[in-house]
Amino acid sequence: MAVTVREMTLGETVLRIRYFHDASPEYLELLGVDPTRLMAPPVWEDYYRRNFSLPLEQRPSFELIWLLEDRPIGFSTADKIVFGDQAFMHLHIIDPDERAHGAGVECVRWSVEIYFDRLKLRALFCEPNAFNVAPNRTLQKAGFSYVKTHMTVPSPLNFHQAVTRWAIKR
Repeated sequence: MAVTVREMTLGETVLRIRYFHDASPEYLELLGVDPTRLMAPPVWEDYYRRNFSLPLEQRPSFELIWLLEDRPIGFSTADKIVFGDQAFMHLHIIDPDERAHGAGVECVRWSVEIYFDRLKLRALFCEPNAFNVAPNRTLQKAGFSYVKTHMTVPSPLNFHQAVTRWAIKR
C-alpha cells in the first residue's frame, strides 16, 4: 500500500467541498456536521482562493490530501492554528471502499509530521464526534493520547456535540 500525504493544491479543494455536499444526511450526522452550516460551493471556493493567497503563517486553515497509489482517498485539514504553538486537525477518508483498511492510520501519521514541520507546532489536537468510532480508533493507533470527552462545537460546520479530544505533542 503506497500512501502519500502532501499539501493540497487549490484545485484539489473541490474534493473537500464535494465530500461534504455529496454526503448523505446520515453520514453528516455521524460526522457531527450540520448541513445547514455548509457554505455554498462557490462561497467555499472563494474562501479557499483567499486562504491560499495568504502566507502560511496567516492562514486560518491548512489542507493536506491523502493519496493511495496516486489516487485521492482522503484529506486532513488543520484549523484553530496558533502558528508555532498548536492547531486542531480533522481527518476524512472520502472513498468509502478505503475505510477500515488501515490507510487512515498511516495517513494521520504522515499528516502529523507535516503539520508539526510546516506549522512549527508543539501540540496538535483532534476532536472527532465521540460516537464516531473510526476516527477515535485511528487517532489512538496513530499515537495520539486521550485528553477528555466533552461537549462543544468543534468547527463552524458542526452542531453542538460530544467530542473526544486527542492530543499529540512534541
